[in-house]
Amino acid sequence: MNLRQITSKDQLELKKVYFDSIQSLDEKIYSKEQKRAWSSQVWNNPNFDKSITKGKGWLLSKKEIIIAFATRYPTDRIALFYCRGKFQKKGCGSKLLLKLEDEAKKEGLDSLSTEASLISYKLFLKNEWEIIRKEKVIINKIFFERYKMTKLIKVN
Repeated sequence: MNLRQITSKDQLELKKVYFDSIQSLDEKIYSKEQKRAWSSQVWNNPNFDKSITKGKGWLLSKKEIIIAFATRYPTDRIALFYCRGKFQKKGCGSKLLLKLEDEAKKEGLDSLSTEASLISYKLFLKNEWEIIRKEKVIINKIFFERYKMTKLIKVN
């Protein structure tokens, strides 16, 4: 797997990864309606676009196909964190999270925050993130639960 910084040219492919990631989720955790509401917003979402064009992010690719990505936007928040379904639970998330944390340390940030899904919050917990609270949000008229999380970044 290759790790490289995201550029604005990657935007369409990243949207495809986002869509695939959500559509691949277990329906025991997210219903068909939730997956449809969540994944469909990528095609016309100014926040997604800003995260790619104004944020800082990294992607993993295999044979030049993007398989996972993560961004920080604003600087102290992990805004996007997605992996194609067939590559989930194979270390992509851990690799990207460590890279984002390392870059934030180099930039002198004190902490990072995120809103983690019912899927990704376990990865964050495993990497010493803390839950601030569970939240309910509405996406395309459908309710979702997620976790507001934070991590203090220790400078070596």
